[in-house]
Amino acid sequence: MPIPSSRVRTGRRLVRFLPVLVIVVGVVFDFVTPTRVTAGPLYAAAPLVAAPFYPMIGTLLVAVASLLAELAVHLYANTLMSLESLSEVLTVLVVSLLAMYISGVLRRSGQRLASARIIAETAQRAVLPRPAERIGGLRIAARYEAAQEGAFIGGDLFAVQDTPYGVRLVVGDVRGKGLEAVEAVAVVIGSFREAAEQEPSLEGVAQRLERALKRDGSRRGGLDAFEGFTTAVLAEIPHEGGMVRLVNRGHPDPLLMCEDGAVCMLETRDPALPLGMSDLGAWPDRAEQAAYPTGATLLFYTDGLTEARDAHGVFYLPRERLEGRIFQGPDELLQALIDDVRRHTGGTGSQDDMALLAVNRPTEGQPERRRTIPLVP
Repeated sequence: MPIPSSRVRTGRRLVRFLPVLVIVVGVVFDFVTPTRVTAGPLYAAAPLVAAPFYPMIGTLLVAVASLLAELAVHLYANTLMSLESLSEVLTVLVVSLLAMYISGVLRRSGQRLASARIIAETAQRAVLPRPAERIGGLRIAARYEAAQEGAFIGGDLFAVQDTPYGVRLVVGDVRGKGLEAVEAVAVVIGSFREAAEQEPSLEGVAQRLERALKRDGSRRGGLDAFEGFTTAVLAEIPHEGGMVRLVNRGHPDPLLMCEDGAVCMLETRDPALPLGMSDLGAWPDRAEQAAYPTGATLLFYTDGLTEARDAHGVFYLPRERLEGRIFQGPDELLQALIDDVRRHTGGTGSQDDMALLAVNRPTEGQPERRRTIPLVP
């Protein structure tokens, strides 16, 4: 279950005052116990407790407060010049210097982490840019939800492009993780953008992606030369005519959400192997056609959505969860879907990266905002 925000705020306040509390407890302990019993370890611990949570100036102030408290207690007891007292004061001083050093290291590490996050965000925008909100008269929304906290991009991908043949798009999932998966994402998207403009048929686009992945796998060699593949679904929406063409290469079937809340799955009758697996069998791609009426929304997704599970191991079923729901637009649909996945999984989210793409064909004269029926928790 997710931790309530009130408990999080209480924990943060406790951490903020913990070093001061340690010093106060040490002073009280020294005054209520015999002289031979000392709270020196508490004074030494306070700066170390502050180092991970306070800025350097805060750690310095806690160290000075610990040292002054130690000195004040010994002055009050008239034991400052004893060998034990001088040893305790020296210990607090050395530990304070160590805490300052730790604080500095942590601050520098935090700065490097922030720089790495900026680089990762820049790489995501370069490799996997978010599509414009309107392309070829269609309303578009896309989201990438990384399973690993702090990660920005993995092996899931999407791209949308207006071409002379209509609006073409691809949603896919590269086998594997890490930098090699990101490289494959760049290859697929780069090849798609070129092929979408040049190939007169959607089947031709799929074949261009197939050849690009095979070349990339051969160049890298190793396991990827034999087992690298990408599941993908390609779609073409002509500028005129209420229909959509689909080529599915081993990817989850998209959903068609109608204006009245009805949801149907655009299942592939002639499934094909994922991209990059032509060595195991080759046959011509065949685009399948489906009605795409005005006001309807196409939802494309990767298996991170359908593999999200609750505490009992029950998988998330987007078709059942979306049935009968109406949304203001594609962006509201994706946000509601992400929130519903979090509720389904108890706040943890999907265990795999999740790419979502929603494409709405607006009704002529359709108002920008319509009533939203939220997903059932």
